[in-house]
Amino acid sequence: GPQPPISNSEGDLLFLLDSSGSVSYYEFSRVKEFMWDLVQPFTFGPKDVQASIIHISTTPTMEFPFDRYLSSGTLQQAIRDTQQLMGDTNTGKALSYAKEKFFSDEAGARPDVPKVLVWVTDGFSTDDISEPMQLLKDMGVTVFIVSTGRGNYLELSAAASQPPEKHLHFVDVDDLPIITKELRGAILDVIQANRLHAVDITSSSFRLVWPKLLSQETGYYTLEYAPIDDLARKRTKQVSGAHTSLTLSNLAPETTYEVALIPESNVHYFPPQTTRATTLAEEISPAQVLISESGPHSFHVSWAPTLDSVIGYQVLYGPLPGNSVKLLEVDGEHNSTVVENLAPNTTYLVTVTAVYKSGKEKSLSAKACTQEEGSKVRHLRFEDVGPNTLKASWDSADGKVLGYRVRCRRQTGPSSVISVSPQIHSVLLTDLASGTTNKVCVKPMYKKQPGKGLCRMVHMQPATEAQGYKHRQRA
Repeated sequence: GPQPPISNSEGDLLFLLDSSGSVSYYEFSRVKEFMWDLVQPFTFGPKDVQASIIHISTTPTMEFPFDRYLSSGTLQQAIRDTQQLMGDTNTGKALSYAKEKFFSDEAGARPDVPKVLVWVTDGFSTDDISEPMQLLKDMGVTVFIVSTGRGNYLELSAAASQPPEKHLHFVDVDDLPIITKELRGAILDVIQANRLHAVDITSSSFRLVWPKLLSQETGYYTLEYAPIDDLARKRTKQVSGAHTSLTLSNLAPETTYEVALIPESNVHYFPPQTTRATTLAEEISPAQVLISESGPHSFHVSWAPTLDSVIGYQVLYGPLPGNSVKLLEVDGEHNSTVVENLAPNTTYLVTVTAVYKSGKEKSLSAKACTQEEGSKVRHLRFEDVGPNTLKASWDSADGKVLGYRVRCRRQTGPSSVISVSPQIHSVLLTDLASGTTNKVCVKPMYKKQPGKGLCRMVHMQPATEAQGYKHRQRA
């Protein structure tokens, strides 16, 4: 789909297009689609990006010079209209020809701008490419290679600029769109290097990056910036000549800023550079409130996102229904807190309010429930471990359990009570007569009161059914 336009870039971009008979008409068409999709967002012109195509064939041919098409639309149409020449795959000749045209006024090339070569190949060449490719790289050309065939990896990785993982792609011709965004970004890294441009854009800030023009000893930079719809609000900053970047903050969201970089040199004159950057829409915080780690007297509240434009959060909480409300204040750098000293088994309304540096406030609410204090244990189970003996085990209860009390009411014989520590979740029950039904209850113990007990009836087999029982010895 359509991409947002990319400006603040300057460079000569040359496509080396395999137009020989080793490429099918279908493959040639797919490569052309890839090329016009790759360049669609760029801004073209004598102070921006210029592009050209050289055909690889028996004799290299330039499809059009760099300075002919100065808009994305006309360049894309020219790429669509490009016809395959057929012939031999003389890539080495085409590279030598490209070296001439890359630095030729006749071809519309410009001095002192970055040079980028994108070579799309099926991996086959009838002549040597190593020497002419090295000459291109020695003259400062950045080489990207896209192989749609089974080219020799060692040969192509040596031909591409270093490192090869950034400049060499192997991809099936039908999967070319997969690498479009990555390749475009890598090209931008090259052609934006010599121009003032904005990166790391947020709703309230962006970072300006520019080439090293001065030094600490030779001058300083003046930066002027203002919203394009209100240039009277221009602000100015100065940084030393050692800087090549500066972050502008406290900006308005969804606003386009005009920025000028003025090098103040006591040695050479450098013309001012300008760029535009549009801040993003303001993020809203909190956009999500999460309740977790709920206990009888506390729960954990967290929220997202955390923003630089927020100086602090207010957490209001109170029981439902009811009118009593308490307040916790949290620093803007944190996004969670623990709410304590709550009533058990109670529903609370929690409201998190973000207080912005601008004075605005945003709120979001959520409900939270504390657990019942003294909740019962879960899943009481029994296991035969010998004649007249059972092992009772259970899952732990919620909250701060001080221990468990296990009561066994025997059908015949005395009742018994066993107390165990909170880490223990099983006991042995002995002297259970065969053929009897016994009641076993496990109750968690808390600081203020015991919890609810969980009880189960357990039946012991009659002696006649248990005669075959044998205790299994460990090997």
